[in-house]
Amino acid sequence: MFAPQREFLVVAAALASLLLALSTAVWPPDAGAAEAVGGAGISSIPHVKPVPGGVVKPYEPPPQRWLPGHRGVDLAAPERAPVRASGDGTVHFAGMVAGTPTVSVMHADGIRTTYQPVRWTVARGQVVSRGDVIGTLDSGPDPGLHWGALRGRDYLNPLDLLGRRPIVLKPPE
Repeated sequence: MFAPQREFLVVAAALASLLLALSTAVWPPDAGAAEAVGGAGISSIPHVKPVPGGVVKPYEPPPQRWLPGHRGVDLAAPERAPVRASGDGTVHFAGMVAGTPTVSVMHADGIRTTYQPVRWTVARGQVVSRGDVIGTLDSGPDPGLHWGALRGRDYLNPLDLLGRRPIVLKPPE
């Protein structure tokens, strides 16, 4: 093995050890904070999943803002399931967007969460708390609930609202 390769491997191993130590120091959150973690993710406001199901389709942002991509996550849930506000906020929008029933909630930290297809039971300007039912899941082209998050013009992975996720290192090829 050449010296530059050995140096690279030593540095890579040290970096991996540091990342592992840091990730285990903050992950997983303690059991009491598993569902509502404040300040550990991208928001200072505690959030919960709007439906209990797992991820059906992950967040896949496009490389450029104008290109197609999946700007949120789809969570498994049956039609007519209650959909809950992920965090405290004010209903920003409740109505139809391109034929899809939609609810958006603006949170005090400037993040707006969006829920589709949801038959709303709330009205614009209504204050909601984390876990409040904001509507029921309607039928749509994809199964489950589409949950999105936006700060300004930047789309975010809404799962990051739930707190830190573990760091996963890709093995060298």
